[in-house]
Amino acid sequence: MEQACELSVVVPTFNERDNVGPLVDRLRRSLDGVAWQVIFVDDHSPDGTAATVKAMAAHDPRLLCLERVGRRGLAGAVVEGAMASAAPYVAVIDADLQHDDTLLPRMLARLRAGDADLAVGSRFLAPEHTAKGLTPLRRAGSRLANALARQVLRTEVSDPVSGFFMIRRELIEAVAPRLSDQGFKVLFDIIASQPAPPRIVELPYAFAERQAGTSKMDGRIVIDYLGLILTKFTGNVLPPRFLLFALVGASGVVVHMAMLYAGRAAGLSFMVSQVIAAVTAMSSNFLINNRVTYRDRRLHGLALFTGYLRFCALCAVGLVANIAIANLVHEHTPWWWLAGAAGAVAGAAWNYVSTALAVW
Repeated sequence: MEQACELSVVVPTFNERDNVGPLVDRLRRSLDGVAWQVIFVDDHSPDGTAATVKAMAAHDPRLLCLERVGRRGLAGAVVEGAMASAAPYVAVIDADLQHDDTLLPRMLARLRAGDADLAVGSRFLAPEHTAKGLTPLRRAGSRLANALARQVLRTEVSDPVSGFFMIRRELIEAVAPRLSDQGFKVLFDIIASQPAPPRIVELPYAFAERQAGTSKMDGRIVIDYLGLILTKFTGNVLPPRFLLFALVGASGVVVHMAMLYAGRAAGLSFMVSQVIAAVTAMSSNFLINNRVTYRDRRLHGLALFTGYLRFCALCAVGLVANIAIANLVHEHTPWWWLAGAAGAVAGAAWNYVSTALAVW
């Protein structure tokens, strides 16, 4: 009788065609004697990553490929891969060969022993390893991300934003509905979403340099992470997308005021300057939201134009709601700032919900 799979290794991929073969070879060596499988979760890579994995899987049944169409993001890929597993243990490792696959047997041994629920590969336990594979900017960014994460978590962990870890599958299943599908920092989200702090063991490793392909880290990932941090600070009351939407709205206020000042400086009337400022700020909000907040649902071509029209129409309704509620609250309280805040919150909530449903 064939041995049941004990370990599922989830590998999120996007344009990693040249790395999947070497990674599988490494896993075969590192996990010799373990009943394992590897689940590649590919975001419909244009370089043919999924086709490469499927061709390999035709000769090795331990290889699986989940190809996602219309969905993007490492966090969502990790969750989907874990939920597709029936193994008691799930490991997450990047396809770029920067993580030390030889650490997997030690992680598995600690979970098997029952003294830990989660084993984390840490880049920061051994100082001599930290400099490898990270530019000075990324190294500083990782330390800042870890420092922010530790302000939210109720347990001590040196690398809570590591992308290399192994966990008991039921811990992911228990919190899957509460996990964000955006961003890269899924480990932090998993730990922060647990009802009780999990038992964590950390193992040091040397973070290697990428061998092929390009890094997916960019400014939008940083913004996603900050949104996730704020969400956890609010006890999951406000979703990351809403917080990003609100931050974009705040940037729109800056744009509005700058355009209003420019119009008045150019000698235009207040009314004309106000109209130009409002349209410019609304356009800025739409384009940034399309690029950042909803980048996994980004609109293109004709859909971008029609989406813009819907966005403007819905935000106009939000403006009316803002004014109406602010006036109503002002009639019942002497605090003008409270009335203004109530109107702003109502308008923002309407804009977020309505545009999420009708635009993206």
